[in-house]
Amino acid sequence: MPLPDGFLDELLARTDLVDLVSESVRLTKKGNSWWGCCPFHGEKTPSFHVLPDRQIYKCFGCGKGGGAIRYVMELENLPFRDAVAVLAKRAGMPMPEFKGSAPGARERREKILEINRQAARAFHRWLNGPKGAEGLAYLQGRGLSKATRTNFGLGFAPDSWDGLITELSGLGYDKRDLLDAGLAVSSKDGRIYDRFRNRVIFPIIDVRGDVIGFGGRVMDSSTPKYLNSPDTPVYNKSRNVFALNRAKTSKTGRGILTEGYMDTISLHQAGFDSAVASLGTALTEEHGQLLSRYFKEAVIAYDGDGAGVAAAQRAIPLLEKAGLKVKVLRMQGAKDPDEFIKAYGREAFARLLDQSEDRVDYRLAQLQKKYDLADDSQRIAFLQEAAQLISTLHSAVEREIYGGHAAQTAGITPEAMKLEVDRALKGRLRKEKKRQERMDLNPVSQVQPKARSLRYKNVRSARAEEGLVRLLLLDPGLAGAMGDMTGEEFSSPLLGRAFDRLRSRAEAGLSTQLGALTEDFSGEEMDHLAQVALQPESVAGSDRRIPEYISLIRSERLLRGDGGQSPEELLMAAQKRFQQKKAYMEGKK
Repeated sequence: MPLPDGFLDELLARTDLVDLVSESVRLTKKGNSWWGCCPFHGEKTPSFHVLPDRQIYKCFGCGKGGGAIRYVMELENLPFRDAVAVLAKRAGMPMPEFKGSAPGARERREKILEINRQAARAFHRWLNGPKGAEGLAYLQGRGLSKATRTNFGLGFAPDSWDGLITELSGLGYDKRDLLDAGLAVSSKDGRIYDRFRNRVIFPIIDVRGDVIGFGGRVMDSSTPKYLNSPDTPVYNKSRNVFALNRAKTSKTGRGILTEGYMDTISLHQAGFDSAVASLGTALTEEHGQLLSRYFKEAVIAYDGDGAGVAAAQRAIPLLEKAGLKVKVLRMQGAKDPDEFIKAYGREAFARLLDQSEDRVDYRLAQLQKKYDLADDSQRIAFLQEAAQLISTLHSAVEREIYGGHAAQTAGITPEAMKLEVDRALKGRLRKEKKRQERMDLNPVSQVQPKARSLRYKNVRSARAEEGLVRLLLLDPGLAGAMGDMTGEEFSSPLLGRAFDRLRSRAEAGLSTQLGALTEDFSGEEMDHLAQVALQPESVAGSDRRIPEYISLIRSERLLRGDGGQSPEELLMAAQKRFQQKKAYMEGKK
């Protein structure tokens, strides 16, 4: 069921986009707009643009754009209704209630969150009761205090097929509810049973304090050793980080990234309150972007085995892309942070953190392990690969320093290494220049949407279609001047849908602000519509441009032959195409 007419208009009218964005981004006013570093991707030079007069944001780096609702959806990883609820609460507006209607996405999310809360309470109670003796002994053996166990809400799932099902059914939830929350599993024969059995439970809590999922460590030799909640409407392992709800308040500005629950919890207990862990999956760009909202620096504290080293190598560029300064912890005498602290103490780990290896030196050290530097041919191969790595650094000072480190490792002069780095850099810049030249020589590519699925089939018509959409965004009163034009006549399906939606809202007396279209369009579509909205356009002179836009759209449609034209019209279109081609060929002579 859609939101009541006028609700979104009032919500958007009460929400100033500059004020909203300023809560998470440091903005600087430049002329009539505001600029800052994008919260959705890492950058050092601001490319994130907010236009207060149109209530639109657009990042010229990653391409994301839209209005207030879209901003909250992207920032908080929320569906449309939940983002509206966040803004409504912020604006002091009650959310509409739909009594008697089927539960929607928002209601479903709220129900799952409540089920998770009740499950977390049950797991924690069982840990501290007779059923949890084995789990409690395990956690005590790992050195976790009662306070730590309580602070992290640790629990235990008994060795039972239906312990949680029975517990939650007494609270009014059925088996289907637990399936929806990922707390139960359905077998091939239709039997439904608890997902977590005979496991220590680690609740996964998001930055808003909601229990969104669980991780479980088995108490016997069963596999998998660690089991995590599946993706649900409230949980996505690629977009959430364990313990960030606690780490976000750290004053250090330095996030410590570990491989698992126990390492993270042990670090917190030892006083390192910025420790976090990815959730049963390799680090993703979304993880990096999420961490960059709370930290300026990331220290990778993965296990020192081969898998840990490989994971660190993969994580470095993702964290750098998010704008984080990256260092790598290299531990001697212990396989992970938990073991290191137990063996050498908190102070030793603090010193280790301060001595974390710079990400370039770390990668050079790992690169060195691939080659036998006593062999001249392998030494050359090492230096060439090192030069390629160093050439990616933006700073000339960095290139000189790390080039010197590689030269010292291989036993050559810094001057010789600089020549090799410069050669690699020139090759890289040459490739980039050629790529840019190809783009510059193809002006069509500069106006096309980034998403291939949205590419224009007729650029001339699409530019005119963009003009009509922009005018409606600027002034809904212009809808009457557009006659019988409909989106069906547009060459771009996206622009046609946007035109029809804006016009229907204008004719109903509703706002045509871009943010009001958020529910009707995908993220990629909103990104492009924001780009369209930012292009120059003025209401002044629209009485002349509107007929010109409409005429161009219809003439191009006639030329395409996709408008159900009569044979005579199609013949005229063919003649016009021939004349245009003939004129073009004569112009080339």
